[in-house]
Amino acid sequence: MRLAGKSAIVTGAGSGFGAGIARKFAAEGAKVLVADIDGEAAAKVAKEIGGAPIIANVALDSDVKRMVATAADTFGVIDIVINNAGVTHLPAPMETVSEADFDKVLAVNVKSIYLIARAVVPMMKARKSGTFLNIASTAGLSPRPNLNWYNASKGWVITASKAMAVELAPFGIRVNALCPVAGETPLLKSFMGEDTPEMRAKFLATIPLGRFSTPEDMGNAACFLCSDEASMITGVAMEVDGGRCI
Repeated sequence: MRLAGKSAIVTGAGSGFGAGIARKFAAEGAKVLVADIDGEAAAKVAKEIGGAPIIANVALDSDVKRMVATAADTFGVIDIVINNAGVTHLPAPMETVSEADFDKVLAVNVKSIYLIARAVVPMMKARKSGTFLNIASTAGLSPRPNLNWYNASKGWVITASKAMAVELAPFGIRVNALCPVAGETPLLKSFMGEDTPEMRAKFLATIPLGRFSTPEDMGNAACFLCSDEASMITGVAMEVDGGRCI
């Protein structure tokens, strides 16, 4: 019960890493707002863990404000924010990625963190307490060809996390990032271009531990970084990648 008495917003929590984090947080005693653009998926996970679901497009300021207000009304305070929602473009030479795909990647992976920080930071500053965890990627540390603009968006997440950590530390607010390698999530096929045994084998060959990141891996790492056990840790981009970035 390392998160007993704490409340958390987890975005993109209807599936994949977000669902794994939401499940772990609930198991450790946290009250969780399960936010996802897919309302049915959010409701399913929320019912499973005893959390509260909400439909939210984190790239829209109006949705973010409604999500944060709902969390504040439901829980009283917001202790933890997990910025997990993310998208990618299909593998392609950088100059062939459409402007629409570029804009979507930047809106969901980058702008959402700005919008949520703008809504939540004043509340945390007033209480001199709070934790942000931004889900980045090994792509932001060791970029792969043909995922250029996705790589860049996750590099931004890492730098933003460190910048937030420095600025918010005097207010008792910690900010960290997690950098998973690809996992068994809805985005896996998009990362690889095609989901075939041959492509999986090729991808796994780049991971020393020989497997993908799992939602459970992410939940465990997130739980530690957001718990009081990590009270002296801020500005870290922790790799949960089986050695991919070595």
